[in-house]
Amino acid sequence: MAKPPIRFGVWAPVHGPRAALQDPAEPFNASWEHNRDVVLEAEALGFDATLIAQHTVNPHLPDHDQLETWTAAAALAALTRRIEIIAAIKPYIHHPVFLAKMALQIENISGGRFAINLVNAWNRAEFEKAGIPFGEHDDRYAYGREWISVVSRLMAGERVTHRGPNFAVTDYALTPRDLHRARPAIYVGGESEPARALVADHGDVWFINGQPPADVAALIADLRRRPRQGPGSLPPLRFGLSAFVIARDSEAEAHEYHEHLLALAARDADIRAAQRAKSDPAVRMHQTIARNAAGSPSIGSNGGTAAGLVGSHDQVAERIQAFHAAGIELFMLQFQPLRSEMRRFAEAVFPRLDRRPALAAA
Repeated sequence: MAKPPIRFGVWAPVHGPRAALQDPAEPFNASWEHNRDVVLEAEALGFDATLIAQHTVNPHLPDHDQLETWTAAAALAALTRRIEIIAAIKPYIHHPVFLAKMALQIENISGGRFAINLVNAWNRAEFEKAGIPFGEHDDRYAYGREWISVVSRLMAGERVTHRGPNFAVTDYALTPRDLHRARPAIYVGGESEPARALVADHGDVWFINGQPPADVAALIADLRRRPRQGPGSLPPLRFGLSAFVIARDSEAEAHEYHEHLLALAARDADIRAAQRAKSDPAVRMHQTIARNAAGSPSIGSNGGTAAGLVGSHDQVAERIQAFHAAGIELFMLQFQPLRSEMRRFAEAVFPRLDRRPALAAA
């Protein structure tokens, strides 16, 4: 079977910069207007997807702005024409029936370009301050497994009756169902064993945190060995990778800018320490980031530069091709400064990967 083509996405700036929070070249801006303009420009440049992370309160700077994911996704669905809109969702926050209805509505607004990204929350304070129970790591995945089993069936137009530890749903069906395909796509993040089992049974795409190619290849091989045991006939699992990109004319220039961002990020040490204190230490993402950082300091979230997309334009393109050969389809990218680096990537790296010429950005 032929490999799916390479696709590129960009993280929406829902809570400010991804690398250094005090970068003079990237003033803090998590506003709706900024997110809208970033996504519209990404679409014009030829990017294929955007990921809108979900937080209710800014996880880095609690007194700063935080974009609300699902209302923003609905607005972007109406404003865009081609780009895939992926909205993260933490199951504890929304009942599966009402979330499925929201997902179907945004899917139909977008004309079949919407996806949900099921994530296991790590920010304990966000839940506890709202009086929402924050279960242990594996308990959260058990809750998420039951939750997505209801959501996926409702999104597929089934009439659902369900009795489980957390939900009781009786003879529920949603209309209109998906007007464009069987149901919206389901992305799943997380690399722990409960996460992998959930991905195999219910996911369409597995989001992997940024890390070296050999580690990514091993993760993909593990998931490909697992049977697909979810509802209905699931297609083969696809794979996405998060990565922070620094691409320049030369390798030396790229590493020089990496060092510059590392120095800026060092100013955020107290902020990051406070964030870690609010985090669940069992979350595999943080363990992966710490392991990779021990060998080489990285910047960016969800693995960031640990994926190794730092170098000359040719080197970055070659590394992307290597990841694609290992099975990565979608590269969900971070940049800083976001808009100028996003344009640089489209102009310099897209052509090296036989991408169609970028459109003029708005």
